[in-house]
Amino acid sequence: MAKNLPIYFIHGWGMNRAVWQPTFEFLAHHTDRALIALDLPGYGCSIDTMPTHYNLTEISQQVASQIDTPGVVVGWSLGGLVAQHIAINQAEKLQQLVLVGSTPYFAATEDWPGIQPKVLNNFQQQLKLDYKKTLERFLAIQAMGSIDAKQDIKTLKTLLLTHPEPNPQALASGLNILQHADLRSQIGQINQPTARLYGKLDSLVPKAVIAKIEQLQPASNSYIFNKASHAPFISHPNEFCQQLLELI
Repeated sequence: MAKNLPIYFIHGWGMNRAVWQPTFEFLAHHTDRALIALDLPGYGCSIDTMPTHYNLTEISQQVASQIDTPGVVVGWSLGGLVAQHIAINQAEKLQQLVLVGSTPYFAATEDWPGIQPKVLNNFQQQLKLDYKKTLERFLAIQAMGSIDAKQDIKTLKTLLLTHPEPNPQALASGLNILQHADLRSQIGQINQPTARLYGKLDSLVPKAVIAKIEQLQPASNSYIFNKASHAPFISHPNEFCQQLLELI
């Protein structure tokens, strides 16, 4: 893999590009590559660029339009779902795929470990009443299991506040994508080198799903951060960045 490719980073639901700031601060001392954080439609610097239909296809196309030079795409959580969609449908946009706390299908079924539908439904209902409380609950679930969960939540909240609140429609439709978008039958088509990074303590992408994903995409490589939850780049920034540098 060419060592001069730019690295693009895509955040998750309810977040914005600022979550990658600690990662960028570390990487800036260890690589000369261009580091580019992209906002999902309705978030951060893209708060006013809402697609006509807020679904996985349209937001993936909009994010892909921001990729000028094909490079490494790092997608976290919902951002990982977007990154996989780009790899499947606009393969010319990237040379390598790195997925963090992500899966081709987030919802749990009888034979697929994931987020229980009632949890996602509760988020949808709560979101209609109070965005801030919903986000705080989501942050708590993301950090659950981490040794420094309280500090992880504080760090994420501090970073998020550097940008305006997301578009409410982006939040509601994003939860709908997490509930229903299913790329399981398609990830085997991904030809770019793919690494999947997981937190062993992640309750949103449980470790039980890893083997099932590997069956669907045998060519991908998995790495597990044993003491991390859903956001290893926040809880274990040095270990995360060192692993990322080894991969790319």
